[in-house]
Amino acid sequence: MMRRGLLASTLLVVAVPAMAQHRERVEVWRDPNCGCCSAWVAHLRRDGFAVEDRVVASVAPIRRLLGTPADLLSCHAARVGGFALEGHVPALAIRRLLGERPIGIVGLAVPAMPIGSPGMEVPGQPPETYDVIGWRADGTHAPFMRFNGSEPA
Repeated sequence: MMRRGLLASTLLVVAVPAMAQHRERVEVWRDPNCGCCSAWVAHLRRDGFAVEDRVVASVAPIRRLLGTPADLLSCHAARVGGFALEGHVPALAIRRLLGERPIGIVGLAVPAMPIGSPGMEVPGQPPETYDVIGWRADGTHAPFMRFNGSEPA
């Protein structure tokens, strides 16, 4: 029995750091004065993402680099696993994107900052239903997932 406990303890000591090393890294670029962006970063961290939070004077150059279509802009930009992100994309949609890696999709966006999306929760206000949009390199896009607040709709 003691050997089992020692073995289990050893496995935990080895497995936990290994799992921590495999967390998906998200690079975020945001305005220094935006509280909702900080709340979205916290949402990602709670979901287990390793977030590199970069406060920048202007997100526009990053958006150009990522190829974000002008009609999908929101308040912050990010990159994860070779994909671009724009706005308050729920962690669940990001996990689906990384798991499925749909052919042709280069990024996800939640334009216009809907109430109830991660980081945009407003006490006393019901969450809005909104689409997470997937876009292609040529700028065309289509709904990827639908949410009501942080929950799939």
